[in-house]
Amino acid sequence: MARDAAPRTYVLVHGAWHGGWCWREVADLLRGSGHRVTTPTLTGLGERKHLLSRDIDLETFVVDLVNHIEAEELRDLVLVGHSHAGVAITGVADRIPARIRQLVYLDAVILESGQTAFGVLPPEIAAARRKLVAEQGGGIAMPTPPVAAFGVPEDHPNADWVRRRLTPHPVGSYESSLPLANPVGNGLPCTYIVCTDPIYGAIESTRQWVKRQRGWQWLEIASGHDAMVLHPAQLTAMLEAIG
Repeated sequence: MARDAAPRTYVLVHGAWHGGWCWREVADLLRGSGHRVTTPTLTGLGERKHLLSRDIDLETFVVDLVNHIEAEELRDLVLVGHSHAGVAITGVADRIPARIRQLVYLDAVILESGQTAFGVLPPEIAAARRKLVAEQGGGIAMPTPPVAAFGVPEDHPNADWVRRRLTPHPVGSYESSLPLANPVGNGLPCTYIVCTDPIYGAIESTRQWVKRQRGWQWLEIASGHDAMVLHPAQLTAMLEAIG
């Protein structure tokens, strides 16, 4: 950040199986430039894994974030959602748009009103995840996948760090829909960042949807799906340029 630029407020939201921990390096870099940064962890995940429940759904995640933003008295914020968190930040924008400066979807899932995550995933991926829930997740959660599923090579310096911290993900957040009172984005500036190396095939339908939207900014980063882990400095620079 240029030293004469005003500091900003960033709320960085993790995707499925992750927690606020995954933003560690990006958050440190942003704070080092004078920005205010929070990295909330959604119910049932990360350090809140003890709250894992069949009752967790998309509404839970949206309320998590709305309550976090209101409790921290955050305003004029850049709200960043990675992967599955794209759904949650859409819900937040629907409810408290006056507090948000910009929405950033990082290789994220986007749902319109009434859609579910399982409904927009390729059918074979949705079926495989449901099978794992039934056979290994006790009907409650999707078991943690290997780090390679997030584009993190097994020999990457952070691979073990990610592997240790992944937690099962509540399946209710993939089965439930989230009614929206307004169109996705609710009139706020929206940016979509695509991770291109390798491309994350599961969210192809969302990428095609974004391409049809008018007024959205489209950016690309040569990274696997977990760009905040793989290329934190480059991602940080992108976020500062957007915000």
